[in-house]
Amino acid sequence: MSVTTGQNRTAGRHQASRSGGAARVLKGLLALALVGTAAACARPVGDFGRAQPSFTHDVVMPTVGKWRASQAGEPVSNFNQTDQERLMHDVVWRFLIAPHGRDWAFDTSVELQRTRIYPARDAKFTIDRYYGTLRSDAYQSSRVRYKRVGSDVETDVALMPAAFAAICEVIEVDRQRAEALRSLAMGSPMSTEAAARQAENAQYIDWFTRAVRYRYDSYSYALDHLLVETPHEEARAVDASLSKLLAYVDAAERADFCRGAGAFNGGHPSKSLPSRVYMTPRDYEGEYRK
Repeated sequence: MSVTTGQNRTAGRHQASRSGGAARVLKGLLALALVGTAAACARPVGDFGRAQPSFTHDVVMPTVGKWRASQAGEPVSNFNQTDQERLMHDVVWRFLIAPHGRDWAFDTSVELQRTRIYPARDAKFTIDRYYGTLRSDAYQSSRVRYKRVGSDVETDVALMPAAFAAICEVIEVDRQRAEALRSLAMGSPMSTEAAARQAENAQYIDWFTRAVRYRYDSYSYALDHLLVETPHEEARAVDASLSKLLAYVDAAERADFCRGAGAFNGGHPSKSLPSRVYMTPRDYEGEYRK
């Protein structure tokens, strides 16, 4: 009897061991599947980095994200999007990602956050990513990296007026909603939906504001480190471009989106950072400001 019991115990241990091994294998396969899924989460883009329509990204992922957000107690509105809201999402999206930098702004995380499958994670992004991507690219001339930074900054600056205008229109839509609600009975279900949509819009605008600050800080970090690694006078032009971008960043952080296109370029005061000093054999007192 004791021999049989011992054999049963031994067999049980082997069975448990096999079961535990199978469970570990299954967990490993699931982890690999999740990694593969996450890797495919970056939204597909077409010419000039424009987002392409995608059933997965436009329907499936947002549906899952809304369910997660509602379970987490986050504001979720069932309102249809207005044309202005849809335009804002389309215009602002390119500031949340970095198609020119091979995921230096964490495109997969951005898409998971945009569709609300994950809560906001962009605050954890580190500003050294752009510089790391920049210096890993092999260029025949080290001056090209400065031109690359300058081109990226100028592209952002050129698209800022459209982003500000789109955000301003959504702010006006929310104001009109608030006015329209006054004609409805107090406690109407529309009040809850309108408040949720206003909160969603505010969250998206706040995300844009954080994103443009992150981009400015990333460009500045790259320029500061390029000045140490490969000093060149091309840094002057980059610094001048950063000054223009900073004016928009400052305005976004003040929630000042409705001044009109170009309002932040012509002598508009901004909180410029202290000067960088770039010294060359010909000009030992060269200064340029951000």
